[in-house]
Amino acid sequence: MSLLAFAPPRSGDFTAALRIRLRHAALGLLVPLTLVLVWALASAQGWLPEQILPAPSFVWQNLCDMAASGELAQHAGISAIRVAAGFAVGAGLGLLLGIAIGLSRPVEDYVRPLFTAVAQVPTIGWIPLLMLFLGIGETLKIVVIAKAAFFPMVVNTAAGIRNIPVSYKEVAAVLRLTRWQSLRRLVLPGALPPIFTGVRYSLTKAWTALVAVELLASAEGLGYLLVWSRQMFWLDTMLAAMLIIGLVGYVMDAMLAAAETRLQAWRIDA
Repeated sequence: MSLLAFAPPRSGDFTAALRIRLRHAALGLLVPLTLVLVWALASAQGWLPEQILPAPSFVWQNLCDMAASGELAQHAGISAIRVAAGFAVGAGLGLLLGIAIGLSRPVEDYVRPLFTAVAQVPTIGWIPLLMLFLGIGETLKIVVIAKAAFFPMVVNTAAGIRNIPVSYKEVAAVLRLTRWQSLRRLVLPGALPPIFTGVRYSLTKAWTALVAVELLASAEGLGYLLVWSRQMFWLDTMLAAMLIIGLVGYVMDAMLAAAETRLQAWRIDA
């Protein structure tokens, strides 16, 4: 391998990359900032009553007050624990089933019809039925979140394994790798991009399912804060909760995107 591969990046390259990132960040903020300006203008001009559309300054002040009192951290922490547990269970089981479907046609033939039928029912549609068996405790929330994370992981993992190049299988045959060695050294690395796409989709679905189940069956968490503030007509609190839910979801997806880029740095375009 050439020593140039280990040479530090030139300052000009770093500056150009920094400019590109700043430009992308500025473009990404353009629409949100425009919406905030329109929101502020609508509040200042009284286009809607303050009880329906609080000013951005009121929402920001409420957000700061909740952060200072610890209320926001309490609700966010409870939601984070729930989504982490449900995502770990759902994505883990989804990865295993996706691998089985991708490697075995008989497994796919047996599982696909039921899997497809169950996947068509929205996650929120399972909540009333699950309440009959699980009640409204933490188990219900974990199961609902796990169900939401399960299906995207299965679909993307199976598709990634099915689409592995034939040359990988030929390499495994030449090297006389065992089934486990082939899975660990060729199949999973070769299917990494779609698997990681499944991880991102699963986390997104888990987060939205968390908010849905907290809206219907919870007395704490960001989803509960959202529905409670709506019922009490605290619209500044409701908008603050919506802002935090969207921001947390965006940050989680951005972190996974950065991790995906780093993990795939070894891949070389053919």
